[in-house]
Amino acid sequence: MHYTALAIDYDGTLADAGRVSAEALDALNRLKGAGFRLVLVTGRTLESLRATFPEMAVFDRIVAENGAVVHRPDTGDGTLLGPPPPAEAVAALRAKGIPLEVGQVILASRTPHEKTVVDTFRELALDNAVEFNKGAVMILPAEMTKAKGLQLALDELQLEPSKVIGIGDAENDHSFLALCGASVAVADAIPSVREDADLVTQGCAGVGFVELADYLIADDLKGLAQRKNRRLG
Repeated sequence: MHYTALAIDYDGTLADAGRVSAEALDALNRLKGAGFRLVLVTGRTLESLRATFPEMAVFDRIVAENGAVVHRPDTGDGTLLGPPPPAEAVAALRAKGIPLEVGQVILASRTPHEKTVVDTFRELALDNAVEFNKGAVMILPAEMTKAKGLQLALDELQLEPSKVIGIGDAENDHSFLALCGASVAVADAIPSVREDADLVTQGCAGVGFVELADYLIADDLKGLAQRKNRRLG
């Protein structure tokens, strides 16, 4: 087996409208049965993920909060790669009526509130980065990316990035897809993710993930090196 693991984005990739279909969950279990290691790489908080995907223990590692949290489903513990969200920023944004999700490390809101969020952090002289995920706006420590969390997860699992296939769909997926030995975009990924990917699925979101799983179990994508940016199917 050339590839031994998958790094999988959640929203818009594994999940469609926030939910994982029975077919996608079956594909995850079939990949596990075929010997693949599975890492979920998501911008969501663990609390949000548990509420929408109670089967998350199928993954060997979960990289949450856009790389800031690495969770170990087998033991229930994890590692934080950054400090908690600044309390003064949380208070200021709530006072302005900005909808917020407060994670262990990141703050998340949604468009069209990004300008207010960014301006508030500047007013408080806080040096944080802004990451976009389609309509989501995440504020996190500078230089925090999905790739950083994924690298720690792979180190713990003793996996080489060259042996990993990544699949995603949005702006914040670029970093972890670039870390992987091969990258896949679902059909409805944003244009820049599709353009950079080695493969593009025929199906969107969870359907595209199932498509990739079927190909991996069948032939490990042995022909991948022959043509970059080809379409499955």
